[in-house]
Amino acid sequence: MHEVILGYMAVMSLSLVICMGYDKSQAKKHKSRIAEKTLFTLAIFGGAVGGVLGMYLFRHKTRKNKFAFGFPLLAAVQVFLVVQIWS
Repeated sequence: MHEVILGYMAVMSLSLVICMGYDKSQAKKHKSRIAEKTLFTLAIFGGAVGGVLGMYLFRHKTRKNKFAFGFPLLAAVQVFLVVQIWS
């Protein structure tokens, strides 16, 4: 069961890292972007760790407070819950 949860969170995190990279690429080209609501939905459903990684890896959304504080807060809660489940 633990492996399933970790696998799910890994897939969600990887998905969000990819979306953050794609959104940054689109922003540089002034093209159609991924909605912030979509990014937060992926974060809420288990991908927050990937969101934090993507923010700093691509230097994307780091100046927006709702991302700069929201993603790390969600990531901390998700890591805490995983540790509690694992224990």
